[in-house]
Amino acid sequence: MDRGKENCSTFGDAVRRARAKTGLTQEELADRSGIDRSYIGGVERGERNPTLVVICKIADGLGLTLSELFSYDNARGSRD
Repeated sequence: MDRGKENCSTFGDAVRRARAKTGLTQEELADRSGIDRSYIGGVERGERNPTLVVICKIADGLGLTLSELFSYDNARGSRD
């Protein structure tokens, strides 16, 4: 897997874990973020390479700062 795809996959895992921890569905996160639900699904699967603007919207929808979202510990499902 190339580095770009790996990064997208890692970020998608962090979004999925953060969303699950907050108890939100993809649709609820999409509504809070102002992003289409299918796009959120693509991000979580690592199929999308979101822009910084979209990443900011996702973080806001999750109630996290960018720093918190990017440091989300995928192994434990919590923030460092």
